[in-house]
Amino acid sequence: MVAEEIVNGSLRRRKNDTKVEQVSNETSVKEEVVWGKTPGGIVFRVPTTHDVLTTLFHPLHQKSYLDLLSLSTLALQLFLFFVLPKRAAQIFFLFYVALWRAAYDAGLGWILTKQSKKKWIVREVQRRGWLDENRRPAVRAWIRNELAGKMGKDYNFDDLPLEYNTWLLFRQAVDIILINDFLAYVLFAFTCFRVPENLSLLVHILRWIGGITLIAFNIWVKMEAHHIVKDYGWYWGDVFFERGALVFDGVFEMAPHPMYSVGYAGYYGLSMIAGSYPVLFVSLAIHAAQFGFLVCFENPHIERMYGQRKPIALRTPLFSNRNRALSQSSTTSSAVASTGVSAESSQSISSILEIATAESSKARPQTRNRRHHKASFSISSSVEGSTPAITDAGSSLDAETEVETELDEDEVLDANGGSSSGGTIDAGGPPSKMKSRTAQRLATITQYDLMNKYFRKDVVGLKNIDLLRASDLKLLLAISYTLFNSFIGGSLTHKQGLVLHFLHAFGWRMFHSFGLGLLLKRQSESKFLVRHFVKNYYYPPGTAAEGAVEEAFSNWKSMYNLSLWMTYGSFIGLAWRTYQAPSSFSDLMTGDLLLRHTLGVMMIALHVWTALECYEVLGVFGWFFGDFFIEDYPSQLDYTGIYRFLNNPERTMSGAAFFGLALISGSKLVFTLAVISQLSHWWFLSNVENPHMQKLYGDSLRKEAGLTKTIKNVALKNQALRNSVNNPQVQQFAQSVGSAAEVVESFLTKSIKDGEDFLQTHGQLLSFEHLVLPLVTNSIGDLDMTKYEMAVVPTNPDGELRFHLGEPIVVKWRAPTSHSRRDWIGLYRVGANKSSNVTNTNSMGLWTPVHDEEWDGDVPLGEHRTSRPGKDMDCGEVVFKRDTLPWQTGKYEIRYHHEGKYNVMSCVGPIEIYVDKPAVMDFNSVRSSLMKIVNLCLDGDPSLLPLSAQQSFSPSQVTSDNDELTIGDPDDFRFWNQRQAKRICASIKQAFEVEYAPEVVLADANISALANRILASREMFSS
Repeated sequence: MVAEEIVNGSLRRRKNDTKVEQVSNETSVKEEVVWGKTPGGIVFRVPTTHDVLTTLFHPLHQKSYLDLLSLSTLALQLFLFFVLPKRAAQIFFLFYVALWRAAYDAGLGWILTKQSKKKWIVREVQRRGWLDENRRPAVRAWIRNELAGKMGKDYNFDDLPLEYNTWLLFRQAVDIILINDFLAYVLFAFTCFRVPENLSLLVHILRWIGGITLIAFNIWVKMEAHHIVKDYGWYWGDVFFERGALVFDGVFEMAPHPMYSVGYAGYYGLSMIAGSYPVLFVSLAIHAAQFGFLVCFENPHIERMYGQRKPIALRTPLFSNRNRALSQSSTTSSAVASTGVSAESSQSISSILEIATAESSKARPQTRNRRHHKASFSISSSVEGSTPAITDAGSSLDAETEVETELDEDEVLDANGGSSSGGTIDAGGPPSKMKSRTAQRLATITQYDLMNKYFRKDVVGLKNIDLLRASDLKLLLAISYTLFNSFIGGSLTHKQGLVLHFLHAFGWRMFHSFGLGLLLKRQSESKFLVRHFVKNYYYPPGTAAEGAVEEAFSNWKSMYNLSLWMTYGSFIGLAWRTYQAPSSFSDLMTGDLLLRHTLGVMMIALHVWTALECYEVLGVFGWFFGDFFIEDYPSQLDYTGIYRFLNNPERTMSGAAFFGLALISGSKLVFTLAVISQLSHWWFLSNVENPHMQKLYGDSLRKEAGLTKTIKNVALKNQALRNSVNNPQVQQFAQSVGSAAEVVESFLTKSIKDGEDFLQTHGQLLSFEHLVLPLVTNSIGDLDMTKYEMAVVPTNPDGELRFHLGEPIVVKWRAPTSHSRRDWIGLYRVGANKSSNVTNTNSMGLWTPVHDEEWDGDVPLGEHRTSRPGKDMDCGEVVFKRDTLPWQTGKYEIRYHHEGKYNVMSCVGPIEIYVDKPAVMDFNSVRSSLMKIVNLCLDGDPSLLPLSAQQSFSPSQVTSDNDELTIGDPDDFRFWNQRQAKRICASIKQAFEVEYAPEVVLADANISALANRILASREMFSS
């Protein structure tokens, strides 16, 4: 079992939860009954499986022909390792490692992706009849013997569904790839083994201890992971059949993707022992390829299998008991809210206004509802881009999310705490009217609207830079001047330049950690920044509270982003000034220079990855410490993503890039500043952030992170193991070793005889003709192009081929029965192609296959033809919709193409794509036109469309006065992704000659609000 986890370098995170009986720690372990379910709904009992090393190397297990193939390839590697000269062996095993690693990450990744999307492996087995007793009885019998010999007594080949037997056959191929991949890497490392020169004995001892420790840790991670996911997860069983849900415990709480991250520690341990740079770089390449497998197959498959789409712009009230609180606030002069936070902890915005301004009306106390900036905000990512089905860390999966909530349902918001979706509310008027409108605004406040109110494409790093915003331009100029002075230099001597750059970087670090830290601390304790703006700047009556908060927070974001960039930029400048590049490749290979560069780059990459993971969880709200300023968010802690494993990853990994630059530069001065930066950041976390979190959440803060719990659990297990007198595993191992000598000779004899019988009986199955792919297509010269016909189904009563922008286009086609099932139909602008026989322009995604099941995205899968005797012609229809539609008005033509190529068999057109423009630019006309546009752009999805578009709703009932809007505004709509918002933007531009960015439409997400915005924009531009 130990060696198996080394061999199989595959991240699998799935574990079966569907068990008939639960076995407690106090009772003896009983046999588990596990049930599986195929995509077709067949429920079956899952038999017991054995790991690869047990079946491959245990002498008591029967060996199949595939086992013999695996053993032969392993023996061949060992033979070549001992026979080939060292240099030749290094070159051979380098390419051999690349071959098997490509077979694993590229080959298996490609096949599994096709299986995940289209059930391709199962379909191929069905099409070829490998498990069909009537079509291929010999092949079926051979596969049955192969599988039955490796399974237990509870396995019955005939009683199990096709999907399960296909999975067992697939894992045989996986075993061959994984075990050869592992052994090839180990032998390559041995061929490159050397003893580094000019190192002390102590360094050699530490190198070996470190390498052995990493290898042992690698083995433990693999063992723990296999214990959790079992063979079902180890061999991607959920791609073939269902057996449970995602579960994260044990080693999966220690690190993100442990089988892909820390699960490769042994590769670096072996590199240390080998003392070879080639082994280290090959290990890095293998590790990178494994992450590519994760990104390209694993994560997308998990999204398809377990993900749940979350709509963008979903407006829900912040508090469930809001209406009751509002009714109380409308009849009394002040409202009393329960906050769950001590009264002396901080002062509300309203109390600040009472001291700083001379308001005539008494301000109602505002409740405290803060959101921990370490929480995940799905809305933040939704505003900036498309919403994925599931996050990289799986925050939308219930099994992966730990939520701790500290929310009082009786809480209410400040009177100036938000804005409605449809427009603006007049702040003036009598007190009674103010209270009425306050109640209505409180009733419509949502977290989505608050997010769009306080965040408008803010610059994070260099993302969302807009050179027409003064703050963004100043940021770029400051960065440019800093880097220019660092890289170009000046008239100062080298020593003077170092002193100047050190003081420059040191000053920015002090300002960033201590200056901004103390400012943020005072904001947490006494609302210092908000008080400053209330005291020194005028705000119109009724808007002082929200105006001061918005301006204070906006200026804080600009200061923080500038300080962050200048801190990093000045540090990079100092590192550059101290760096001396090697003059030649031989200099780079001298001493530890190459090692320092390699480790430095790895630490910088770790820092960047940590920052991206933190931002993915925090969102823009947490990145800018929004809970220090904005009090309208519910107090909720979500430990997802990287925060599932570490309570504060910034504390441990925030300085990795600084130490990486110190390693690359080799400067003690840079290293000193890196230490100062790390200590300064620890002070910030300990004295600013942690006290604020403790004040807001108190005892609800998690005491132990996933990594801490894992370490404690391992310690407890080790203690129990040391205390145990009789270890069943040790006894079982001893019995296995004792019986091995008795049966090894008979096993070898039987295996040789079975191999000879196999070659004589089933040798034809190994023919290479089955591996040859046709590289040429049939000529179209023999085809009768007159038999290929298309017709567009009109939607207008007059029969004209005119379609509104976003309206689906139905095309009926006829073709000979012998036509290729990889034929496809494309949509092009009239005049885009010069030839009527061959299409020479890209379809830009505006195409659809004639037979969708024959395609995997843009890749044809192959000919899967079913014979239909007596029929000369085939017919059917395709529909252009959603992303296959053109979202620009104009005239288009439709072309029928042959066999996945660009030969045109038929053409129909022109058809016109138009958009309705209102004759009169008033509110009702614009709103009515928008209603149709939004309906088509959202694909008519009832879960996204506004209620007013789904019910008998008169447009006259909706006015531009926000007094009528409530939390159930019938004009609110939602999105699945940002592409739908881009469609609306394109349609608005063509219908109303007004251009908006998708973020504007995402923020409004309301028919009436968009109509008012369009009217206001046209009035502004026409003046």
